Amino acid sequence: MPKTPKRPSDVNQLAKRIVEISTGQASDEAEPVDAAAVKRGEARAAKLTAKERSEIARKAAKARWGVEPE
Repeated sequence: MPKTPKRPSDVNQLAKRIVEISTGQASDEAEPVDAAAVKRGEARAAKLTAKERSEIARKAAKARWGVEPE
């Protein structure tokens, strides 16, 4: 079953999106995944050491939670 795109949380934007889908002005299917980008990401991850992956994850978590990086 294909994934559906994320819907807007605003009621008015959601209503507009539903009208566009029902009238055929927009598609309800998610954007296709760029297989080449996925492959590049997997290749990059394979080259990283455990310490490098940990540092990247730590930096991302701090950015996600609004904590200043050290």
